[in-house]
Amino acid sequence: MVTRMRRFSVSLVAFALVCSLSVSLWASGSQSDPSGKDVNIATASAPSVAPNQARFTEIWAHLMAGEEAGLSGSMPITDVGYFGAGLSSFGKLANVPKRSTLKGYRGRVHLVVAEVTNQALTHFCLDPELPMRDALVDAIAEATIPYDGLQIDFELVPASDRKNFISFLSDLRARIGKRTLSVALPARTRTVDDAYDYAAISGIADRIIVMAYDEHWSGSAPGSIASIEWCKKVSAYALPQIGKDKLVMGIPFYGRAWGDATLSKAYRFSGLARIIEERGVTEILREEGIPTFEYVQPVKVKVFFEDSVSILARAKMYQDASVQNVSFWRLGQEDPSVWNSLTVLD
Repeated sequence: MVTRMRRFSVSLVAFALVCSLSVSLWASGSQSDPSGKDVNIATASAPSVAPNQARFTEIWAHLMAGEEAGLSGSMPITDVGYFGAGLSSFGKLANVPKRSTLKGYRGRVHLVVAEVTNQALTHFCLDPELPMRDALVDAIAEATIPYDGLQIDFELVPASDRKNFISFLSDLRARIGKRTLSVALPARTRTVDDAYDYAAISGIADRIIVMAYDEHWSGSAPGSIASIEWCKKVSAYALPQIGKDKLVMGIPFYGRAWGDATLSKAYRFSGLARIIEERGVTEILREEGIPTFEYVQPVKVKVFFEDSVSILARAKMYQDASVQNVSFWRLGQEDPSVWNSLTVLD
């Protein structure tokens, strides 16, 4: 039974690779039909996204320090959000990337300061009664000097810190002068009672990047990272709150996989006894006196991902909805042929 299952799994993998190759070929450009005429493959597979380009005033893309090879001067990118800076365990600015590393890029570069892991740390850094806040504002303002702008990506701001977050952004706005202040905010389709007040923050910032992805995430049921219909609702809510000049809609490049079994967990003895019986385990070994056994269990995996066809469809939807600016997360994760579908308005 195990042998048969392994052969079946190998067959499934082979089938998936063939399908993936076929999708890549259909999404990557043009081929010739039997008559010898060129056929645009992307258009043929998705006739609803013609003409085959999406045009925006600004095209942003995020880049991680250490992955600079993912940025090319030929890409139609007006603004790069350069990642790496964050907060140390003591609330101090850390890991600021060097602007000089991107000498070959001629567009605007924005220093991104992110905190996405520690809500308590975020709270203490935003509290104006604590000394670390003023020191952090000073450090961020100084680090922004070589850059064209600053982007704040604080994703764990407590709802009770709404006023503190707004005043923190106001302080930064005053300190960085004419440089662009952008703020990354979570996607939503309705007003939520939390710290991320679209209208209030857009009154301070020059750009708002709405992170319209992770509609489905690692802890949810399988589904698209950002379905077209959901994205349409997100942009419909954001546009009147933020305004088309300041709104930048985020678009994902990445995919995600879900398995139908999660096996890495703690077990009680009765649960392991049941597994031994159900799986027909016949050999239990001991390592330094500790019992151990092995068994094989097939896992069905479902994957949702983005290619140039799906990204263009989403971009066209935004364009048709009067969204002027988009942002991609993140460089190095994309289907390379996507850049043939995007242009910047003159």
